[in-house]
Amino acid sequence: MDSKVENLQQQLLQHGNAPVPHEQRDEFERIAQSAPPQALSEGLQEAFDSDRTPPFAQMVGQLFGHADDRQKSGILGTLLGGLGGAAQPALRQAGVDPETPHAAQVSPTQVEQIAQQAQQADPGIVGQMSRFYAEHPVLVKSLGGMALAMVLGRMHGPRR
Repeated sequence: MDSKVENLQQQLLQHGNAPVPHEQRDEFERIAQSAPPQALSEGLQEAFDSDRTPPFAQMVGQLFGHADDRQKSGILGTLLGGLGGAAQPALRQAGVDPETPHAAQVSPTQVEQIAQQAQQADPGIVGQMSRFYAEHPVLVKSLGGMALAMVLGRMHGPRR
């Protein structure tokens, strides 16, 4: 790992799970956009699975809150796809009308509830969401410092 990336990783770790300053988020985004999507996806999966970061569903809800309408549709569609036949009950339980689930009208809290149900129904949803977010690195920078540091470490550290 080069010293610039290591320095950013150390700065990110200092923030724990709190949001990081704009400059550090922008530097992370620049690095993430130049990394192979597979490496970014692996780093995200590690952060989503870690006990040092907030729960997966909470992070998905947070990322949803920073997404544009097209990205929100992709996030919600991926989660509902992971639920299969349980999608309509999960939407109802989260307070979303299953007949008209317009992603722009769904709140981050509702998405968090849906993500939690999706993870319980299909633990593989974590990998699916990691791949989705790897295609949208601009969203990833809104995660807390610990998650960003873990993603950076995975992207630029020794490969497993």
